[in-house]
This record gives sequence, structure tokens and C-alpha cells, in this order.
Amino acid sequence: MAGQPARKDDRKGRPQFSTISGMELDECYGPEDVSGPAPNPGEYPFTRGVYPSMYRGKTWTMRQFAGFGSARDTNERFKYLLANGTHGLSTAFDMPTLMGYDADSERSLGEVGREGVAVSTIDDMAVLFDGIQLDQVTTSMTVNCSASILLAMYLVVAERQGCDWKNLGGTIQNDMFKEFIAQKEWICPPEPSLRIVTDMIEFCTKEVPRWHPVSISGYHIREAGSTAVQELAFTLADGIGYVQAAVERGLDPDEFGPRLSFFFNVHNDFLEEIAKIRAARRLWAKIMRERFGAKTDRACLMRTHCQTSGVSLTAQQPLNNVVRVAIQALAGVLAGTQSLHTNSLDETYALPTEEAVTVALRTQQIIAEETGVVNTADPFGGSYAMEALTDRMEAEAQAYIDRIDELGGILRAIEIGFPQREISDAAFDFQVATDNADYVTVGMNGYRSTGAAGPSIETLKIDMAIEKNQVDSVKRVRANRDAAKAETALDAVRAAADDGTNLMPPIIDAVRASCTVGEISDVFREKFGVYGDPAWI
Repeated sequence: MAGQPARKDDRKGRPQFSTISGMELDECYGPEDVSGPAPNPGEYPFTRGVYPSMYRGKTWTMRQFAGFGSARDTNERFKYLLANGTHGLSTAFDMPTLMGYDADSERSLGEVGREGVAVSTIDDMAVLFDGIQLDQVTTSMTVNCSASILLAMYLVVAERQGCDWKNLGGTIQNDMFKEFIAQKEWICPPEPSLRIVTDMIEFCTKEVPRWHPVSISGYHIREAGSTAVQELAFTLADGIGYVQAAVERGLDPDEFGPRLSFFFNVHNDFLEEIAKIRAARRLWAKIMRERFGAKTDRACLMRTHCQTSGVSLTAQQPLNNVVRVAIQALAGVLAGTQSLHTNSLDETYALPTEEAVTVALRTQQIIAEETGVVNTADPFGGSYAMEALTDRMEAEAQAYIDRIDELGGILRAIEIGFPQREISDAAFDFQVATDNADYVTVGMNGYRSTGAAGPSIETLKIDMAIEKNQVDSVKRVRANRDAAKAETALDAVRAAADDGTNLMPPIIDAVRASCTVGEISDVFREKFGVYGDPAWI
């Protein structure tokens, strides 16, 4: 109960009962520990879920991250996943694409197709979605600093298929604040990066109204070592930054607000993760209504994708990862996610095999079809422990948001390195706890197996010939296109960068002229400069 001291833990090395993030828990919770009953699911502030019936009406979208090797390789994996019951596509791009380099750049050597699909040209994007009608699926694309170019390519492929852009559904990650805070994949400094994101929000609101132009992502913040509260707070602070920029552009939050989406990590601590997502919905609803004056419920409700925690998976005893992923996925479902990705057991070694990714997908299907948890909305609602933990997560996250406001907002906080330092400190503390076995990871620092070490599972191998083929393909596109038309299109992107007009229309025209990811990104580098992490320069 509230006010009782935490009981000393008699388990080895753990002095107190706490969450994985270090939040101490009482031995028991009662009615005096909660603020009162939350409104029903589907009612503001949406603590209990964004829709009244939740999964009774429609289960969450089951997405499996896919992307490796060539566009043809990934196209085949997409079709395999769709045939096995996924509801939507989720695309991983290789490091050169993520960083805005073509396959034939010297910076791309050894990385082409290695950790995602290689896409340098509109021809690659056309092959990637060959035989997949884009107005019949929803697609998520995990790309950030080159997101405007990849979205343009997607739209041009849809155009060639005869699809009306207004019928396209999906999400592009496009969260540059998160990149500066955690993932570190960037081209331009924060301010021009925010300008590009805002251009995309404005463009999609008018031209691609079913598309989510930014997925505000806590996932990578957590993977970088943050606590659950830091993930929640910094993610919402990023969202505030994007909404503020859009409002200053003259956009109506009731128009663009419903197309914002969020992306959270689901880590090992079952109760903490459920409380985090419940608190996130409540906080965001209040932020949109009270801070930005959104009038409609649709603009206030938080739609979120969740992914199980990659950093929690272990190379030791990899079959244990199936159990971890199942528990994390169940937490995401009980928290009320709208979309879910389950990691594969072999991802500590390589990109997933078909067998491993099928097990990950079947995990979601078992939860949906066999456990019964879909039959009632927010089954944890009213639990004293859950409601108390939700309240606490909200309060502690709000304190961080207030601190960021005092610093001048998230853009300024990033420039001076505030969230970066907070995450670094949290990551260090967790690593010390792991090294000391204060936090036990089964099979890694506890319950270890005896005998020979090393993988006991099959892993996916990427053919090194893919890089040469991709380099040849990029050079062929450049040789066969109308060079004058391509240069004129790039000049139009330069002009828009200079005069402040929306960058998306000239980028789309540049893609139509077969300009490459690297060439358009080079315009960004030329006009906006290249960012260097303040921790390293």
C-alpha cells in the first residue's frame, strides 16, 4: 500500500523490488493508490484504448519487418509474408539508403543489402513492390533522413500502377529528432531536418491524406538504453516539436493530427510496458487538446505501432528469444497497440530466416486466436497496480517534458545534448546492473549452459554478389536516363531548398526523372550542410 516501505528483496543481488527501469514497486496496491476510474475505451483521454471495442472489432495489424539484399529478394519475402497472414508490409532499408548514399558510393562499400534492402533508384522501388498493388496494402517504411526521397519513389511507383494517392495507406518513419537523440543516422542539422519533416506533413495532409507522414519513435530511444519513462517522455517531446512546427507553418492540428502515429518499444518488464503505453495515450491526448487546441477526438487519440525489444534478445540460448518475444508481444496487445511487429529469434546473428520470421508471425496469431485476450478491451483497466503505475509513468514523463520546455523545447534540448546525456547515463547504469548480475538475463548472465558456445541455428546469408549487381544497376540507370532532364530536376530541388517552398513536389519530379537517392541527398548536403554529433566534434 502507499506509504509502506519497500520490502528488502531476499533474492541475490537485487536490493529492492523494482521494474527493469529501476522504478520501485510497493508490495501491494489498493484503492488509495489510484486517482480514480479511467473513462471507457474510445473515450478521451484514451487511457484504455483508442476504440470502444478494440480487438473485438478488428485485431491489430500484424507487420513483420522485411528487407535484405536486392529489391527482388525482399519482394519475394513480402509475398511470402502476405501469403502467411501478415496484414501489412514493413520495409527495412540498408545503411547506404538510410544515410542517403547510392550503392556505388565509396561510403557504401561492404554495406549494400546487408542489413536491409538496397534502394538507390526508382527502378529498385518498382521491383521492390512488383506484383503488389499499393492501394490494396498498407506499407511502413523505416527510413528517416532520406525519407522524403523514399516516399517520393513510393508515390511514383503507385502512380505507375494507376493508384490514386488519396487511396494509399501506410507510414514512413521520418522521425529526425529521434535520430539525433538515439539512432544517429542523419544528413542535415536538426533545424533543416525539421523543415523537411514539416514539408512532408504539409504535403501528405493535402495530397496523401491516408498516409502517416511521421512515426514518432520511442523504439530506438529505448534500444539506445533509456528507461521506460525516458522513452515515453522524449518521444512525446519529439511529437510536441513536430506539432509546434506544423502549427507555426499554419496547419490545423485537427487536420494533420489524425495522421500522426507513434512507435514504441515493448521491453521485458510486463507491467511497466503496459502502463507506459496507457500513459502515453493519456498524455498525448492532453497535449493535443490543452497545448495545441485540437477540438476533435481524432486529432487527440494516439495510434501506435509496437515492436518487441531487439536489444533484449540474446545470442546465448537463442531459443529463449521465442519466449521473450511472446511475453513482450502479449504486453503490447494488452496495452492496446494498433500494429505490432514481433522480432525473430535469430536476429542477434543476422537478418531473419523464413522459418524464424514465420515463428515470429505465428506468435502474434496465437495471441490473437488462442489466448482470449482479444475478447475484452483493456483487461488490466481497474487493476490497482496497473492504474498506479500508469499514473506514475505519466507524472514522471511530464516532469521530463516540463524540463525540456524550460530548456527551450526539444530542438534546443537536442542541440545541447540533454536527452542524449540522460540516455547515456541510464544505459551505463543498466550495463553495470547486468555486469553485476543485479539484473538477470537468462542464458547470458544467469542460468548459463555448459558446453560449446556458438549458434545452434541456421542463419540468413547475404550473397556478396548483390553489391556488384546493385552498383551496375545504378550506373545503368544514370547512363540511360535523360541527363539534362535529371539535372533540371535537381536544380528545382536546390531552388526549393533556397526559397523555402515545399520540397516534396520537386523531389517527386526528380524521382520521375530517375534522379537517385544519393543525388537528391547530395542536394541536402550542399544546401543544408552535414550534421556532426556535438558529443564528438
